[in-house]
Amino acid sequence: MSKAKIVRKSTWVDMTAFVDVSFLILTFFILATKFKPEEPVEVKFPSSVSADKVPEMDAFLVTIDKDGRVFVQMDDPNARQSIANNLNETRQLGLSPANIKAFTNAPSLGVPFAGMKELLSMDPEQQKNVRQPGIPVPDSTGGELYFWVRDAKSTYAGKKITWLIKADSDTKFPVVRNVLEAFKRNDINKFQLVTKFQDAPVGTPLWNTKQDIIKKAGGS
Repeated sequence: MSKAKIVRKSTWVDMTAFVDVSFLILTFFILATKFKPEEPVEVKFPSSVSADKVPEMDAFLVTIDKDGRVFVQMDDPNARQSIANNLNETRQLGLSPANIKAFTNAPSLGVPFAGMKELLSMDPEQQKNVRQPGIPVPDSTGGELYFWVRDAKSTYAGKKITWLIKADSDTKFPVVRNVLEAFKRNDINKFQLVTKFQDAPVGTPLWNTKQDIIKKAGGS
């Protein structure tokens, strides 16, 4: 008895449509992706058991490094331009339109008002090589940071904004206290501290609560 012959069919598949769709998806993600700006300084986070996600939009971030240098960072270019214009007018900084445009394109800054014009007159590559001394917060008045927070509050009026403070774990408390005073003097009493997540210590009430949730969910 002869064996039945298996009909061999071509395995060729037209991939043109698949490739076209892939490139369309790739192009969409490239255009829609918002790249995270470079951090002005390296900060060693303190740890906490909170797992709240730091917002990426409509946020005003104050960064404090271990040497007590203070930087401000904003994600919205329009907000940066508005704040630069307000500060230029109220603090008489003498910034040119080119300087304001440079600040609009630079999300973080950490220099006194007297040094802003010189820094913003440099090209972006030169700015990266400058060790910025930080925004002065010498005492309980909040120093120059008070005016940054004031104009940010005015710029974001009517909008939801998240106030963030990110301090190095080795930062001296007086600097942090003076930063808080800049917020307090602007009637901002609700803000978030950026920390590194760690699990709750075993045996604590928070750890017990998490274990109860796991058991109810059928975990081990």
